[in-house]
Amino acid sequence: QLQLVESGGGVVQPGGSLRLSCASSGFTLDTYYIAWFRQAPGKEREGVSYISSDAGRTYYADSVKGRFTMSRDNAKGTVYLQMNSLKPEDTAVYYCAATSLNLYRHNWYHRLTYDYWGQGTQVTVSS
Repeated sequence: QLQLVESGGGVVQPGGSLRLSCASSGFTLDTYYIAWFRQAPGKEREGVSYISSDAGRTYYADSVKGRFTMSRDNAKGTVYLQMNSLKPEDTAVYYCAATSLNLYRHNWYHRLTYDYWGQGTQVTVSS
């Protein structure tokens, strides 16, 4: 069974940091293009960041640009999201998603283009 598994979520104070990880089960991630999405209560799922299969391109939502960094280690089959300077509005369930399509700046955030999704990890930013 092909799965993605996220980890690293938790509760953090405003201004704090967390690092999320996304690993695959049943397939290798190295040829896939990966994105992080998040969904806050009562809101639609939105794209946070994207990384190409060779890590040559990354894209970020404007709301996280300069604070979040996405990376990947294909040897370990893991993708990361380093989140710094966290704000209460970053509170959400964070999902990683994988696609075999090479997406670009104008379309990486379209949810329907992703084939595999993780179960999500909760991030709560609160004092």
